[in-house]
Amino acid sequence: MNWSWDVVSDFMPLFWDGVLVTLQALALGTLIAFSLGLVWAIAQRSRFAFVRWPVSAVTEFIRNTPLLVQLFFLYFVVPEWGPSMSALTTGIVGLGLHYSTYTAEVYRSGIGGVPVGQWEAATALSLPRVRTWTAVILPQAIRRVVPALGNYVIAMLKDSPMIAVIGALEMLGEARSFSNATFTSEAYTIVGIAFLVIAYPASLLIRALERRLALTS
Repeated sequence: MNWSWDVVSDFMPLFWDGVLVTLQALALGTLIAFSLGLVWAIAQRSRFAFVRWPVSAVTEFIRNTPLLVQLFFLYFVVPEWGPSMSALTTGIVGLGLHYSTYTAEVYRSGIGGVPVGQWEAATALSLPRVRTWTAVILPQAIRRVVPALGNYVIAMLKDSPMIAVIGALEMLGEARSFSNATFTSEAYTIVGIAFLVIAYPASLLIRALERRLALTS
């Protein structure tokens, strides 16, 4: 294969469109995963069985179902019952919902790692339950699990190409479309390098953050 910079030049506008879609899916999907995961984790510690059991069942079902199947379900089946979403919105919701079940387990681990004495101290001070969570438990729990949450951001980046199957053309989707139309392969190389450029510095940052938190704990 002869490398052609003309082909690369033709692909670059599509590449930047794909980068934008990838970063949108990653940023908004992460926001959903982190927020909803915390809701799942707190709900699973509820004193009420009618809250714990359904939440546990739903999260287990989502976690043990392939992301690809969930994307197809959200995009093709859900609109038959009610609201429809664009391909990108569906991809964002699908990524966020899927990974929220994993971040929920991370949060649960962090919450479980908070010393029992912290709960007892909050009870002794007669702190309201909401205040106990927001001022005592969650700050300690989240601090413990930041590195693990960061790892799921990278995992979500690696899974972002799946949203192309429903029409949200991120980097790899754009590369596949371009390569199929031009019978070239330079686009795949560019996208591979782009994933490395995004993921590797992020992994280094997470490691540095993990070391910093370990030193200050």
